[in-house]
Amino acid sequence: MYPNPATKPDVDVVLPCLNEAAALPWVLALIPEGWRALVVDNGSTDGSADVARDLGARVVHEERRGFGAACHAGLLAATADIVCFCDCDASLDPSLLVPFVREIRDGEADLVLGRRRPQGRGAWPAHARAGNLALSRMLRRRTGVRLHDLGPLRAARREGLLGLGLTDRRSGYPLQMVVRAADAGWRIAEHDVPYLPRTGTSKVTGTWRGTWHAVRDMRRVLTEQPAYATSQGPGQGPFQGGAHR
Repeated sequence: MYPNPATKPDVDVVLPCLNEAAALPWVLALIPEGWRALVVDNGSTDGSADVARDLGARVVHEERRGFGAACHAGLLAATADIVCFCDCDASLDPSLLVPFVREIRDGEADLVLGRRRPQGRGAWPAHARAGNLALSRMLRRRTGVRLHDLGPLRAARREGLLGLGLTDRRSGYPLQMVVRAADAGWRIAEHDVPYLPRTGTSKVTGTWRGTWHAVRDMRRVLTEQPAYATSQGPGQGPFQGGAHR
């Protein structure tokens, strides 16, 4: 499943992890052949790091607590040309990233995101959907990008992501990535993906309080001044228009 440690992986998949030992076997079994799983342990107490290591994943430790801190630690540890992100709670199938990566490689988009489509009751609580909808609307007003979801399943080129200079280390990290990519003129695509009931309890959107804190973090990101004035994407040329601008 995993590439030889001495060789460069085709794709790195960053999996931020906080107490996801029960979900890891399912998630890691679905990592595509030749890709590498980077499980970023963010202070787990349930043995998640050992489970991931035993299953062949590379484990990265990030002591600073926060979703963005874990994601960025994985990005910094990645070496593949294309980096993907996926939650580690068995709510999303990482094999769904294959067409995302193809789209990046073919030069059709610079950032590809999954629009979560809940499968069954309990997959996506009403308060989490409401918060996501509000943020999507604020994103459209701020950037003009028409997205329906700011979901965690995504793919882009590593050098481009590093060049965005992402600074948020909390719940605003995924939104900041989209905002700065839009400011830089990246071509942003969105595709439907099935969203399953997660294993365990969400650390972010499992409660109204957690959702509020996430929305607060993301609202702060939306007040940033545009960091980029260029209309060029990350090595792909100017934005060509389309449904997401």
